[in-house]
Amino acid sequence: MRSSTASLRSSSWSALSPEGFGLARVFGITALALVLTLSSASVSFEPGSAALAEPLTDSPVKARVSPVVAVLNKLAVKGRAPKTGYDRSLFGDGWGDIGYCDTRNYILKRDLTNITWRSGENCMVATGVLRDPYTGKTINFVRGVSTSLKVQIDHVVAVSDAWQKGAQQWSGGKRIQFYNDPLNLLAVDGPTNSAKGDSDAASWLPPNKAFRCPYVARQVAVKAKYGLWVTSAEKGAIASILSTCPAQQLPK
Repeated sequence: MRSSTASLRSSSWSALSPEGFGLARVFGITALALVLTLSSASVSFEPGSAALAEPLTDSPVKARVSPVVAVLNKLAVKGRAPKTGYDRSLFGDGWGDIGYCDTRNYILKRDLTNITWRSGENCMVATGVLRDPYTGKTINFVRGVSTSLKVQIDHVVAVSDAWQKGAQQWSGGKRIQFYNDPLNLLAVDGPTNSAKGDSDAASWLPPNKAFRCPYVARQVAVKAKYGLWVTSAEKGAIASILSTCPAQQLPK
């Protein structure tokens, strides 16, 4: 059988003219190329195949999420409560003490440079230089009735804002702690601080855009520490700022 089959093939090919043999060869090569193309297409367009649109790549890298955003997302989101019953004195009778210093001078000592002390004192700041984080300008601080207010100590999370977002339920001791917590305090330009008032991040941000990420990060840290909530608009404003600085860390 094998001998007769081989003979048949031999006789078939020998019966072809040179032109016929050439055409057969061309058709054979073309058919082979077509088969290979169809095979490749069936692999490329097989349902679920990664080769469908683009070559295989490694697993996609997850977008980097700011650690501050992670904490922000854990804060409760509620509406602002009424300001009914609010009074500054509910947070203590002025500044408390941190060690041997009152809180105001403790923050001035921390945030100013080139400090001199009032004669006979090692806590009362007489003069100093502030690189104001809210405006970016340099302020020469001089203690005095008409000059001290050029530098004020700001509650980054305003006291009234805290009252409307959870502090109404606090004990007196916790309110005093909040009022004097260095985490929530910054030495800043007086007029700019006055313009801020009790605004949250949805309605006020520092004019110095370079400081906006650290500013909202500090607000998130304070609100997380004290269990204060944020409004939806406030959360959106903070998230928008933090999207520009994914490496921003929470202050401690």
